[in-house]
Amino acid sequence: MFDSLSESLQSAFKSLSGKGKLTESNMRDGLQMVEQAMLEADVSYEVVQDFMRQVSERALGQRVLLSLKPHEELIRIVYEQLVEILGPVDVSIPAKKDDVTILMMCGLQGAGKTTTCGKLAQLLKEQKATPYMVAADLQRPAAIEQLITIGRQLGVSVYSDLEQKDPVKVCREGVKRAKESGADIVILDTAGRLSIDQELMAQLTEIDKHIHPHQVYLVVDGMTGQDAVHSAAAFNQAIELDGVIMTKLDGDARGGALLSVKHVTKVPIKFIGTGEHLDALEPFRPEGMASRILQMGDIVAVAQEAHRIIDDQEREKLEARMASGHFTLEDFRGVLQKIAKPGLMQKMMGLMPGMGELSKMMAGEDTDGEMRKLLGIIDSMTPTERRNPKLIDPQRRNRIALGSGVPPNAVSGLIKQFNMMAPMMQMMASGGMKNRMEMMRQLQGGMLDPNMGGMNVKQSTGKRLTPKERQRLQKEREKLLRKKKRDN
Repeated sequence: MFDSLSESLQSAFKSLSGKGKLTESNMRDGLQMVEQAMLEADVSYEVVQDFMRQVSERALGQRVLLSLKPHEELIRIVYEQLVEILGPVDVSIPAKKDDVTILMMCGLQGAGKTTTCGKLAQLLKEQKATPYMVAADLQRPAAIEQLITIGRQLGVSVYSDLEQKDPVKVCREGVKRAKESGADIVILDTAGRLSIDQELMAQLTEIDKHIHPHQVYLVVDGMTGQDAVHSAAAFNQAIELDGVIMTKLDGDARGGALLSVKHVTKVPIKFIGTGEHLDALEPFRPEGMASRILQMGDIVAVAQEAHRIIDDQEREKLEARMASGHFTLEDFRGVLQKIAKPGLMQKMMGLMPGMGELSKMMAGEDTDGEMRKLLGIIDSMTPTERRNPKLIDPQRRNRIALGSGVPPNAVSGLIKQFNMMAPMMQMMASGGMKNRMEMMRQLQGGMLDPNMGGMNVKQSTGKRLTPKERQRLQKEREKLLRKKKRDN
């Protein structure tokens, strides 16, 4: 997501990084490139003007112009201003004691509203809530069948009444059934239209008036750009919104709607849809999104994803082993198996600082096949070798390669990957807040480096890599990718 905006911003930062001495004149040139990048990303003109005014006031100050690396300070200023535009956001859903919490979903047809109801139900289940869905979109019979199918997939109850023509009555009965079933959160899937009209708004107003939902969320398609902003403003005028859920961000290379909705409508983005699967809904974090836009990665999102796919029992075992200072190839194999889900490895790599370009180069390749090769290499090792890979000498390496059907250098490559990623995987697997914060400190302790596509890479000791070491690491990555392409 946001490829075009990210690349344009990186070009602006790189144009400044090569300056031996930064003056107000070339700083203004860099700021002009930032402004152009945002306009090309379809960000609202009003938002761009306000954003640039804030950034310019800070970027042209004495602190920046006299700093040791002014271009890095500019990146930090842009980051902080992006966070300010996008936030603050409270993604919590208010729970009603001894009663159900009612969430009303609205939006235009084609925005993914019904699917988003299912995604939200899945997210709530993961948070130990008991959701209940109500099929109140009586304009489109297929929406009712779709919600029933989604509910069956998730194991979530759905109330529907194909004979009823009044959506208010359907919602009222659905809430009643939810209370009887012991659910604690009700999700109302209301009708949509191809465009905004008075009939749609009147229907939503009636539901709001009689059902009194505790939260009203508007589902908008992020790929529609400023149309998403205009529809959010129109819905918010007719019915007071508590938040926006922006869908299809995985296909949005520009990101203009995301940066504009909050500023123009004053309605916060609560959740974002990042894929087609029912688990592809994330609570919106301004800091994480600003990091992604600037190609700094989002390591907290990686940790949250790992926390989600590793169950409590496994996590307790890993935490106990890590407390004693052990994280072996056997543990590594267990984590790899968990992230072997199609597309998940590439997604997580794209969220890691400095790995965005590598993730793009992997796009469309057989990453699942590569994952199977990695698992095969580990399976071909003895238990002793998995616990202590330092024992793997050339003779052992050749035996493992023969057993797993890969060239010997692939075995060496796996061990290198393990040595590089083990500290990060330890903290991701534990999922604890203390470990997440430590990971953030390790990865964000240094200034931003646009030449690395985001953050400076650090070793597990916390020592920052030198420019020569970073260059060598990048060459090794490129060499591995070229070899993989030749092998395919």
